[in-house]
Amino acid sequence: MNKEKRHTMLSRLQAENPQPTTELQYNSEFELLIAVMLSAQATDVSVNKATGPLFAKANTPAAIYALGLRDLKEHIKTIGLFNTKAENVIKTCRILIDEHDSKVPEDRTLLEALPGVGRKTANVVLNTAFGHPTIAVDTHIFRVSNRTKLAPGKNVRQVEEKLLKVVPDEFKVNVHHWLILHGRYICVARTPRCGACVIEDLCEFKDKVST
Repeated sequence: MNKEKRHTMLSRLQAENPQPTTELQYNSEFELLIAVMLSAQATDVSVNKATGPLFAKANTPAAIYALGLRDLKEHIKTIGLFNTKAENVIKTCRILIDEHDSKVPEDRTLLEALPGVGRKTANVVLNTAFGHPTIAVDTHIFRVSNRTKLAPGKNVRQVEEKLLKVVPDEFKVNVHHWLILHGRYICVARTPRCGACVIEDLCEFKDKVST
């Protein structure tokens, strides 16, 4: 895909959704961090259902740490891998209290040092909470990038690096939201909704679905 086509594609996604954001519900950097940690291998809808009552009861590192492991598990037991996630959240809260004055660090290395926080989670937090031009490649972004040929790659890291290289600076802060939402609702895995796609004529997918 050439430079002009990429720019047109991203311009259309921008026009369709000028101010995109995550579908995870949060009111602070800390709430976002916890929501993203819980979202691994889970839907945003399922996470929001759990974090609504949780954050109403405890929405600071100290409050969740005080809640304790057993009560935290009770709040998030509907989310996959909740046992491991609860343990990581409690450990992360302790580190935030002890080492970061209960604040979420605006630094990749410090974020990735937190239990349960990998590159993807750090990218989401840096982008959504702090406005960094990071791109968190999930299954939707991986599929859309490869299917459209916007930024093909064999694994998520390759796709991330390609996107960072080919996406113009003006789109970098928002592109990961556009691609996630596009993959979630239009360019879906099994039967993409090509007829409802604003970039269908630019997409280089060979097996487009007529609708």
